[in-house]
Amino acid sequence: MAEDAPPRSADLKGGPGHTILLALLLAVPVVKVAYTVGGGGSARDVFVGMEPANWPDVLIGMVLTDPLLASVLAVVVSRVVFALFAARGAIPRGGGLLRALRRTALTLVNPVAMGVADACFFGPWWGLGTGLAAYVLRKGVVVEYLTGRRRPHGHGAKSGAHPVAAGGPHPGPAGGPHHDGHRPPPWLRRAAAFEQWVALGLTAVALPVLAFVSALDGRAWTSIVRCEVTDGARAERDRLIELSRKGNGVVGWNLDAHEISNGQGCTGEESLYVREPWWRS
Repeated sequence: MAEDAPPRSADLKGGPGHTILLALLLAVPVVKVAYTVGGGGSARDVFVGMEPANWPDVLIGMVLTDPLLASVLAVVVSRVVFALFAARGAIPRGGGLLRALRRTALTLVNPVAMGVADACFFGPWWGLGTGLAAYVLRKGVVVEYLTGRRRPHGHGAKSGAHPVAAGGPHPGPAGGPHHDGHRPPPWLRRAAAFEQWVALGLTAVALPVLAFVSALDGRAWTSIVRCEVTDGARAERDRLIELSRKGNGVVGWNLDAHEISNGQGCTGEESLYVREPWWRS
């Protein structure tokens, strides 16, 4: 490997958090559409009618209508992003007031942003809980480095370039405790182990379960509107799942005719439920 190659770590290579997030990003929107509209050809028609630029609307709509899913996703994404930045050496190390302030700011900014976003959509208590949980898990990443539970690999490990340190003992050449023999106290090692298990539970269990529960709950991922739909000589007011807007009208999945329809003069409906949840059907 070249001497000036960037450090490589498990986070840079892609850990379980990255893999699970990518799998959910691909699978959950498809499951949501397929179950809501009936699967098969109906799901294909919906995705064609949405156009590729609007496909992310499915995932966005699920998150904005489920506060628990949104909060857990925000916490997991916050931790994964922080771990990736730490592996790239973006977290300043060493002593000094300026470096300490920079470390604090880099640790706080994302949890605060996640908490503010959650509070705007779901209320202050959701925002506070999300922000605190995201901050604790981000600090847990730092503790993992300090206790040697998270180790750099490859060039970074050989050259002594360590991704993160928070004013405490630096990892050794293999990512372990300080080279002078200092070992972190047992309570700190137990805290790092507990944080890893919590993060694994949120990422590998809670987030997938919540995502698929939301995908199979029978609610539309976007607005339900009642529109004037003209089909030849027939003109009726049907319920549509809004897929996109065209001029003054709406293109949507017609829940009454089971096809893509153009609607005019639409009015919104309060309920998003279009069928029974999977566990009741």
